[in-house]
Amino acid sequence: MSVDRVLPNIVTDRVSETRDFYVDLLGFTVNFAADWYVQISAPGDVRREIGIWRRDHELIPDEAGGPPGGVILTVVVDDVDAVHERAVGMGVPVLAPPRDLFYGQRSCLVRDPNGLVVDVSTPVGDDLPK
Repeated sequence: MSVDRVLPNIVTDRVSETRDFYVDLLGFTVNFAADWYVQISAPGDVRREIGIWRRDHELIPDEAGGPPGGVILTVVVDDVDAVHERAVGMGVPVLAPPRDLFYGQRSCLVRDPNGLVVDVSTPVGDDLPK
């Protein structure tokens, strides 16, 4: 068995606002858009994608309709400081400003419109995958 891709899906009442957060802050591209589902991906790589589902859609089971919890979505970028600056300018809640971490990442934490914690990181060590 092989895994071809992993696609996290965010369940939300704020489809447009969530789409705009990831597009405007992190440069994601919209690949598909409907009123109930939007699929976005990193520029130039459709396999690095996120789905955004409208919470009240018939395909969303009741068990999946609650607020996010126990999940941190990590997005690796080439310049976390520039993303932090853009986040501040957009009024995005910043939970932790950029800081160098012991394991070779420079990271900041922000909160998306749904309360999901997003770790925006840039590798700064030579021994980490980019």
